[in-house]
Amino acid sequence: MARVNQTSSVSEFILLGLSSRPEDQTSLFILFLTMYLVTIIGNLLIILAIHSDPQLQTPMYFFLSFLSFTDICFTTTVVPRMLVNFLSEKTISYAGCLTQMYFIYALGNTDSCLLAVMAFDRYVAICDPFHYVTTMNHHRCVLLVAFSFSLPHLHSLLHTLLLNRLIFCDSNVIHHFLCDLSPLMKLSCSPTFVNEIVIMSECSVVLVTPFLCIIFSYLRILIAVLKIPSASGKRKAFSTCGSHLTVVALFYGSIFYVYLQPLSTYTTRDHIATLVYTVLSSMLNPFIYSLRNKDLKQGLKKLMGKRKSQAAPSRQTHTCNLLHLNLVSTRSL
Repeated sequence: MARVNQTSSVSEFILLGLSSRPEDQTSLFILFLTMYLVTIIGNLLIILAIHSDPQLQTPMYFFLSFLSFTDICFTTTVVPRMLVNFLSEKTISYAGCLTQMYFIYALGNTDSCLLAVMAFDRYVAICDPFHYVTTMNHHRCVLLVAFSFSLPHLHSLLHTLLLNRLIFCDSNVIHHFLCDLSPLMKLSCSPTFVNEIVIMSECSVVLVTPFLCIIFSYLRILIAVLKIPSASGKRKAFSTCGSHLTVVALFYGSIFYVYLQPLSTYTTRDHIATLVYTVLSSMLNPFIYSLRNKDLKQGLKKLMGKRKSQAAPSRQTHTCNLLHLNLVSTRSL
């Protein structure tokens, strides 16, 4: 009974955010609103371009469309809450905080798994091109995507349940702009030994395993590419991997900086790294993939061309209707 009373004493948390200075709130709101809109529009264009262009109906772009969808959901889990906090009270309910943390971990690890799957796809395409169609068939691609979405949700559920058993009876001020494990565990009145053991073991495995798969895939790709005699062949092989490697470096670099460290060393300086993998990475992904990929560029141009061609007949019809009305009115006069 005492445990229930202590737990219920904290019904909400206060997110201090990126800055406590009132004069910074409006400019931060405009900045992150712009970044959020760019993220949504950019990733939506990637999804629409892939699904509207028959030439982009390949496993690589199939996985990329789900990565873009996940990035939209991931950013939506974080940024709208930040925008509300910039212009109003910085409070979030206990249930809302746990819900946000659940989806942050679920969607963040989904991104991680999808990046590993995309690396495996490039490995098969370059190292075993003759069996690529049979190896990366549609059924297997769907299974890989389903696995990438299901495993992270189980991982996130484990940490959410472990956090829910902790007692929060003192301060409810979170020195962060989102609900994350480390700052929440610092507020706990009860021992967090089990949580820390699980974070350093299970969490490390979930993070590091996809990263090791990516490293293994690209080592095999590097060995295969070095055996290609022509320089143009090597450039073509590396060009298909450059965008993915850039995204991997941006995403995993910031995540490892935040999470592969002891709880006691977690400081507000980690906020910048958290912003990189939660907001900046999702915003930059469409630019990285489209600017370095000729097929996707062409798909985006076709998508824009279709919209223009659909808009042109409607304008012509509107003009013809106006001319017809003018002609009828002239005759009546």
